[in-house]
Amino acid sequence: MDVLVTGRRCTISDDLRNKITERLSGIERFKDRVIRIEVQISAEPHAKQPDQAIKCEITLVGKGPVVRSVAAAEDKQVAFDHALDKLKAQLRRAADRRKHHRGLRPPQYEVQDLGSSPAPGDSGDGEGVETHRIAGLEVTGDGPLVVREKFFPATPLTLAQALDEMELVGHDFFLYCDAETKAPSVVYRRRAYDYGVIHLTVDEKLAE
Repeated sequence: MDVLVTGRRCTISDDLRNKITERLSGIERFKDRVIRIEVQISAEPHAKQPDQAIKCEITLVGKGPVVRSVAAAEDKQVAFDHALDKLKAQLRRAADRRKHHRGLRPPQYEVQDLGSSPAPGDSGDGEGVETHRIAGLEVTGDGPLVVREKFFPATPLTLAQALDEMELVGHDFFLYCDAETKAPSVVYRRRAYDYGVIHLTVDEKLAE
């Protein structure tokens, strides 16, 4: 298992690098098949609070889904400790979820017609004002709209697999493509081991 420690806008001492590598040596008992662990420590010069000045991100790369945790603190060692604690908690929750939901079967869902959303109005382009498209929307001039657009390759997942990936990245929701229906879907955390799932369906008549 390789451990890669890098610094962004900061330097990593050999002493800290060795401590991080040593602390991560036992992570395989929480998750097997780990091939590489990436640790990135970043200095956040514009952080408004001192306890957010250093950010640490730990990523486990292996044969299974990627596992990631992020934490911030006032110094590098504390930020790493917090991120490692979060990582272990995420791995424990994922393991506990598999124990409680072993043999989870894909549930049956009823498709409800939610109607169509109203189409956006005309942009009202003015003369000499530049119009450009962001994420499928037309923006005229320097409007207030700020959109960050990203594309990710998607492998169809079962509900159980999506729940595992949500736990392992430490998020409260996870967007995926359902393996059975191929529908865009979102699974989200509710209470304790209680989860919800939303499937999107497209009414072709309304779309036209």
